[in-house]
Amino acid sequence: MSALAERAQEYLRLRRALGHDLAEAVRLLPRFVAYLDDIGATTVTVDAALAWAQEPNAAPGSNLPARRMTVARGFARHLAGTDPRTQVPPLGLVTYRQRWRPPFIYSATDVQALMAEAIRAIPTPLRAATYQTLIGLMAATGMRVGEALRLQRCDVDWTEAAITVRASKFGKSRELPLAASTVEALDSYAERRNRTQPRPRTTTFFVSTAGTAVIYPIFGRAFRQLVQTTGVGTGSPARPRIHDLRH
Repeated sequence: MSALAERAQEYLRLRRALGHDLAEAVRLLPRFVAYLDDIGATTVTVDAALAWAQEPNAAPGSNLPARRMTVARGFARHLAGTDPRTQVPPLGLVTYRQRWRPPFIYSATDVQALMAEAIRAIPTPLRAATYQTLIGLMAATGMRVGEALRLQRCDVDWTEAAITVRASKFGKSRELPLAASTVEALDSYAERRNRTQPRPRTTTFFVSTAGTAVIYPIFGRAFRQLVQTTGVGTGSPARPRIHDLRH
């Protein structure tokens, strides 16, 4: 492992400890470090960051170059604290004009098809039940995917038929009422989860087969596969995304 790769792992551990969302950095930063190693760079320079960000493998109009530069800039700031040779790319070096994408509106039939396909196509019963229940909960309550994945067992109030969403967007919390059918689905999932051996090690409501919290990239990949196999959204100008379940 190169010195830069070690520093990248240190940087990710620090950000994780501070509670940052690392989905983008975990995916892109190793690629940036590999690029730096390939060109023989020992630190981040503006030219190297710009060359990597603008590599010609992004679709025209994509925001990938801007996202790459954001990751490179964050890592450069970390390195600059101990390595004076580091050059931090300035803001605005790679720009992206954000375009609003109309959401895909899932019908009740679409949601039911995705939930049924999760049970049919995913061979592991607990994982199938986890993804099925996650999809149903987001569609029923309008929860964001991150909120659903972070949901704690103690956040479900069975007596009042409500869920507390804690420290969500802008650090606010809110309470969501649940329909009787949603409570029943959550209770059924909880019973299955609690029968899992060995017992899950996480306090999150939704668990992986390893007994840990469900990771967004893995759930997102499975969701896209469910959309593809069910044909949900075929012929629609809006591409179905997991985030659109809350509309």
